[in-house]
Parts: sequence; structure tokens; C-alpha cells
Amino acid sequence: MREDTFHWLDVERIAEELALHHPEVDPMEVSFPQLRDLVAGLPGFMAVPGHAANEKILETIQSLWHDERGDDDRD
Repeated sequence: MREDTFHWLDVERIAEELALHHPEVDPMEVSFPQLRDLVAGLPGFMAVPGHAANEKILETIQSLWHDERGDDDRD
């Protein structure tokens, strides 16, 4: 895999990319199917056989994305 690509196990990178590319989206309002689509559409994302997204990975991404946005500090 190239250095400029990432996959489902790169949860921290995914959260950073989501915060960068989707600043208007509230991570806690995104369903897992929507989250899967958002991640798949990120520049540089490349699915790797044997490393599919499961509920645990999606939960982790959602939580990290929420933290990355600093939502607790908003308002």
C-alpha cells in the first residue's frame, strides 16, 4: 500500500480526514451506513481485502471524529 493511502484500520487518520473534509457534519448524527460511505469517498482511502469495516471500527471512527472536531467545546 502506498504511503498516501489509508484503509479501515487507520481509524485515527480516517477521523482526521473526516473532520477536514466534512466539517459541517455532526459525527454523532451519522448512521453507520452513511459513515461507511463518507469514509469510502475520502481522497486516499483504499479498501484492503480482509480489513472490512465492522461495527467496532465504525464506532471507533465515529468517536475519534467527534473528538477531532472538539464538539465538547462548541456553543
